[in-house]
Amino acid sequence: MTKTIVILYLLVAGAGYLLRYLNLRHLKLHGAVVPAGFAGAIDPAILAKTSAYTLEQSRVGLIESILDNALLLVFLFGGLLGVYDRWIAALNGSFVVSGLLFFLLLSLVQGLLEIPFSLYQTFHIENRYGFNTMTFRLWLMDLLKGTAIAMLLLALLGGGALWLVRLSPQFWWLWVWGFFAVVSLFLLYISPYVIEPLFFKFEPVREEGLEDEIKRLMEKAGLTVSRVMQMDASRRSRHSNAYFTGIGRVKRIVLYDTLLQQLSHREILAILAHEVGHWKKGHIWKRLLLTEAGALAGCYLAFVLLNRGTLPQLVGLADGSFAAQLVILGFLGSLLGFFLTPVSSWLSRRHEWEADRFACQLSGLPDALASGLIKLCRENLANLHPHPLYARFYYSHPPVVGRVQCLMAMAAQEKSNKRSS
Repeated sequence: MTKTIVILYLLVAGAGYLLRYLNLRHLKLHGAVVPAGFAGAIDPAILAKTSAYTLEQSRVGLIESILDNALLLVFLFGGLLGVYDRWIAALNGSFVVSGLLFFLLLSLVQGLLEIPFSLYQTFHIENRYGFNTMTFRLWLMDLLKGTAIAMLLLALLGGGALWLVRLSPQFWWLWVWGFFAVVSLFLLYISPYVIEPLFFKFEPVREEGLEDEIKRLMEKAGLTVSRVMQMDASRRSRHSNAYFTGIGRVKRIVLYDTLLQQLSHREILAILAHEVGHWKKGHIWKRLLLTEAGALAGCYLAFVLLNRGTLPQLVGLADGSFAAQLVILGFLGSLLGFFLTPVSSWLSRRHEWEADRFACQLSGLPDALASGLIKLCRENLANLHPHPLYARFYYSHPPVVGRVQCLMAMAAQEKSNKRSS
């Protein structure tokens, strides 16, 4: 059985690498072609830079992925998991303390392994293509703060979950699921006010008239937004974005200061109308409910498999602690996750199309949404030529060329209707 699982994992990893290869090959073949509707905003020089940027990022990602896969296989199937598990057990801690230490140390090691890739990505690739604005000191402070927050959350969530397992051996799967769900909602509520300000400075939008325009758009959609903020994203990168954050009465809109520099008011309004579409169509709650339903099923399945006591044998071990068996379960879950990825991607793309249509109806600015997307692609060096199979498998958003062409067709139809009326 162990050999079968290793072979399956290698096949899954190989399928991922094949998709990556097809995507890069497609980019090399078609990357110099300016898509219809992009002429004037995207030129051959930008396309060449985009291709180089995408290829370099992919090469680094490939190296990191191969290293991660190799280390994972050695750790799970080379006996290191058993050695590590026995070492933790020899420290003579309680069930909760031992389990928590097991995961905290693993998480720290994983974080350390990611540091060289983060440094190379930030200070070599992002520098070379004009995106990085971070100093090493700021990068280090972000790393330390991010690690501290991650360790704290892991300690709280992991410690609470392990305590529930010990407290209710037969129904822990239900209590753990409920605990994680409640904490997740709580974090969504407090994150805009507690966690995000640790990394970024937020202030009211300074663009004259923009906040009023945004609030009118929100009122038209029947939404109440507590605040419209801009954040100092330019301290770290020249990449641009905008997002909704918070839930309930603490919803607010956050605009990157780089976005404010790159787009017109009409384009910003059109993009925000798209985000409003996700709220009005219920995409946020639908995805949240789907995620929680999957989490509940996963917790129960974990309970059943752990009770059988056969998980250690799958990786060649005679036995293993509760924490070690959870690691094995996580590994098996990653295999299942690969096959669920295209389903999740399809659902997400469907929601994006719905949000685009809603944005056009709400704002009446399909041309502005199209031009805004084109500018974002140009400024962020987004790949305009993904392989269709790669996009269907991994893309959470429809390929931008298709989105822009659809929006332009809607704009043309709108103009035609106005002329005929």
